[in-house]
Amino acid sequence: MQIQGKAAIVSGGAGGLGEATVRRLVADGARVVIADLAEDRGAKLAADLGDQAVFVRTDVTDEASVAAAVAAAQELGELRVSVCAHAGPVAQQRILARDGSPMPQELFDRTLRIYLSGTFNLLRQAAAAMAAHDPMDSGVRGLIVNTASIAAFEGQVGQADYSAAKGGVVGLGLVAARDLSATGIRVVTVAPGTFYTPAFQLDEDSAQEAWGKHVPFPKRMGRADEYADLVSFLVGNDYVNGETIRIDGAQRFGLK
Repeated sequence: MQIQGKAAIVSGGAGGLGEATVRRLVADGARVVIADLAEDRGAKLAADLGDQAVFVRTDVTDEASVAAAVAAAQELGELRVSVCAHAGPVAQQRILARDGSPMPQELFDRTLRIYLSGTFNLLRQAAAAMAAHDPMDSGVRGLIVNTASIAAFEGQVGQADYSAAKGGVVGLGLVAARDLSATGIRVVTVAPGTFYTPAFQLDEDSAQEAWGKHVPFPKRMGRADEYADLVSFLVGNDYVNGETIRIDGAQRFGLK
C-alpha cells in the first residue's frame, strides 16, 4: 500500500513508540494525526513536522474524542493507516497483597479500559472511515496496527491487569482481520518486548543497565525507531494480515 499523500492516525503519538511512528509515517509521505492526551509534547511534535502533522487531544476511552481525531485525519486526506500505540497507568500489584487483600477491581478495569477497550474504540472508528474510501490499486482500503506486548504471553508477577489487557489485544487481532476482510482492511498486532521510552523515567544508560542485559540478542532494549520501521514495513506489505508479530530480541519474560 502506498501512503504518499494519504492520512494516518497514531494514538499515543506524542511520545515513545507513537512519536517514532508518526515521524516515520511522515517520512514515508503520509499526513498524520497525533492523537494523545499529552498536549505540550503533541503540539511540539506537530510544530516540528509542519503541515504534515496535526495534534488532536484524544482520550481513547471516549467515543466522541476518538471520533474527533478520526475526523481530523479525514481532513488531512484519505485515512488509510491507524496505529494504536497509546499507553497509560497499570496496577503493578499482585492479585493478593501481603495482607491478603485483593487488588482493587477498579485498577483492573482501568487498565482494560485504556489498553483493550481504547484499542477497540480506535479500531472500529478508523475502520469505518477507511471502509468509506475506494480501494487502492491492490484492493486494500487500509491498515490497522494494534500494539500488544510480550506480556500477553508471559505475564510477570504483578501484571495481571496489563497481561489480561494485552492478551485481549492479541485475541482481537485475528477476528478483527476476518471481520474486516470483506472491506479490504488489514489488521496486524505488534507485540514489543522491552523498549526504551520516556515511560521508564530513567536516562537510557541506566535503563539499559537494568533491563537491556536480559535480552538474548541484541543485548539491549529495543529502540522506538525499530518499532516504527516494522510499522512502515507492514504498510508496504499487503499480504501480512491477521498476525501477531513479536519484536523482542528473542526475550521471554520470566517470573519477575
